[in-house]
Amino acid sequence: MFVTGALLLAGFALAVPANAAPGQCSFAGWEVFDCDVAVDGGGITFALPDGRMFVFAHEADGAGLGYIGAADPAPGTFPQALGGFTPVEGEAGCWFGAQAEIKFCAALLQ
Repeated sequence: MFVTGALLLAGFALAVPANAAPGQCSFAGWEVFDCDVAVDGGGITFALPDGRMFVFAHEADGAGLGYIGAADPAPGTFPQALGGFTPVEGEAGCWFGAQAEIKFCAALLQ
């Protein structure tokens, strides 16, 4: 059973401090892959298949900002800003970033 959409966001908003839960994710050119979805009161984080980390920082109304960076960043390095993401209508648990033309989805396994 997958938990997606508003329930997923509510779970993220209530989960403090960050904890990881098994899930399934997709990101840009990758098909659905198993992932550990880390959640906290302000966003979602999961590892991409190539080892980089994706972070979605929730702002309001399901929308937020996306960032991608190294799993273990070196001092003085910063993640790449991917711009704003908004929920994809009709696809619970998915967001689209027009600036980078990236779609990602995250679903917790329950």
